[in-house]
Parts: sequence; C-alpha cells; structure tokens
Amino acid sequence: MPTRRLLILAALLLPVLIGPQARALESYQTAQLTIDTAAGPRKFAVEVALTEPQREQGLMYRRSMAPDAGMLFDMGGMQTVMMWMKNTLIPLDMLFLDQSGRIVDLHERAVPLSLETIATRAPARYVIELNGGTVERLGIKIGDRVTSPYIK
Repeated sequence: MPTRRLLILAALLLPVLIGPQARALESYQTAQLTIDTAAGPRKFAVEVALTEPQREQGLMYRRSMAPDAGMLFDMGGMQTVMMWMKNTLIPLDMLFLDQSGRIVDLHERAVPLSLETIATRAPARYVIELNGGTVERLGIKIGDRVTSPYIK
C-alpha cells in the first residue's frame, strides 16, 4: 500500500516539479529579415513572435540556433521593452527597433538563464534576438535599418 501512495503522490507532484516545460511549446511563422549595416546588408531567417504566448516563450529551451537565424518580436506599439533570459540556454544579442525599423538600442551577449531585467533606454516597437556575438561580428550599430514583411 505505501508504494501505491508514493506513486499517486509522484503523479500529482510531477506537473508541479516539471513546470512550464511540460506544456506544449509555441510554434512560429518564419520570415526573411535584412539588417542594413555600414558593411552591407545582412540577411536572417527569423521566427516571428506575434502573440503573447509566443512572446513569453521566445527562444526559451533552445540549445542552439543557426548563425543566420533569430526571432522577431512585435510588441504591438512603441514602449519601454523589458526582457529577461529565464529558461534561455544560449547567449543572445537583442536589437530594439522603432516602428519604422531603425535600431534604437542594443544589448549584447545577454547571459543565459539570467533573471536580470534587460530594459530599453529608448521606446521600441520590435525586438530581434540573434546569437550572442552577432552584433559585434557583423558591425551592427544603433541607427542601422531593418526590413521585413512584419515590420510595418
């Protein structure tokens, strides 16, 4: 009888212990995105986070990402954007864009699994997350322009 109680207790506690990873992961549409830098255009294939559940999950639980991949977040309007790296396993560069697609702020090499808040210094409408080190490697700067079918 004690073994049965332990099994029932384990079955009841398992969802609590596993937490949000137990829920189904969001799926995303993909799009092409171009960043116009001083050295020329840089193309990426990005996943697009348009809904609140997609934005909340972002790139959490990913163990790797292709060098020319990333994620584009549409925040729905100009605002001070706050991000964090909870459950994010890879370092990321974050590009913050205004409504026209101009980069207004950058955060390089965000630390995996950190709960530190990353906040923009200027209001932004869009956020692009790329592999950590991409901004430095490609010379991406504040003022560069980004084009994509999802940036209006």
